[in-house]
Amino acid sequence: MTKLDELIEEALSAEDRDILEATAEQGWFALGLNQFRGRLGWVTWVVMIVQATMFLIGLWCAIRFFNASELLPALKWGLSGAVLILMATALKMSLMPQMQADRVLRELKRLELIVSRLRT
Repeated sequence: MTKLDELIEEALSAEDRDILEATAEQGWFALGLNQFRGRLGWVTWVVMIVQATMFLIGLWCAIRFFNASELLPALKWGLSGAVLILMATALKMSLMPQMQADRVLRELKRLELIVSRLRT
């Protein structure tokens, strides 16, 4: 916390502190877990199930790649495994913009509460 944040907190009333605590910034894991709730939570569940399935199949292909003794089967399993693992990573990373959007919306709600509190 910076000195400015400390000065702001000292100047706030008890009700204002409650608003700030209710809309406080969340950590990385809390933001990630919040993606599974709400109206679009089902989309996150589907993405994570598909991502986990692709990753596990990719690992299975990678094991088959390392156990292959000839070139053609090694190429088949190696490319399949690499593509599946890369696609699983891309799917997981597709959730990051939504996490950032949630952070911005949370800050906007915080500002709205503070402004509405100042008007009354």
